[in-house]
Amino acid sequence: MPNSRRLPAERFVWDGVVRLFHWSTAGLVAIAFVIDNRAVHEAAGLTVLPIVALRILWGFAGPVHARFSDFVKPPGAVIAYLRAMAAGRPPRHLGHNPAGGAMVLALLALLLLTAGTGWASETDPGFGVQWLSDLHALLANLLLLAVGVHVVGVLLSSWLHRENLVGSMISGRKRAGRDGAEPQHEHGAAAVARLDPG
Repeated sequence: MPNSRRLPAERFVWDGVVRLFHWSTAGLVAIAFVIDNRAVHEAAGLTVLPIVALRILWGFAGPVHARFSDFVKPPGAVIAYLRAMAAGRPPRHLGHNPAGGAMVLALLALLLLTAGTGWASETDPGFGVQWLSDLHALLANLLLLAVGVHVVGVLLSSWLHRENLVGSMISGRKRAGRDGAEPQHEHGAAAVARLDPG
């Protein structure tokens, strides 16, 4: 007799722009830190700027789960989510959870500031200015720290919710809630209104 168990329903969550931003910035940051070549370092840093600009624009014009309005939450909600995570019972979100949303903002800011100060330090007014070079180095180290926290958060959330979030950022798809709807913490019309058309 064939197995009659239904596979968990999935929804398309992460569109191509979000995935392109995620993996291209990850690659460019890795290149900038790992490859010991000034020209390559500068090229990687300068390439980050238009990619971040596109992601910011997409945060207002993109699909629902790409928008800042979907995942940027007040500090109280972020703290409450972190407490729930520490207790091992964080609510599952189809898009970014409140802590993940805060991390998106932090990474965007650090990417802009790190690449921006790197660019400024190579211009005529900024070339050889020590404090600007020191600030660029500090921001770069903070960016690395934020990336590390982000990776730990993704792995922890993957374990707590029993899902592969790295795979989801590759395929764009995540496990949906019951009957293909949003996760259980969202109900009724509000949940239906937030479903992606894909």
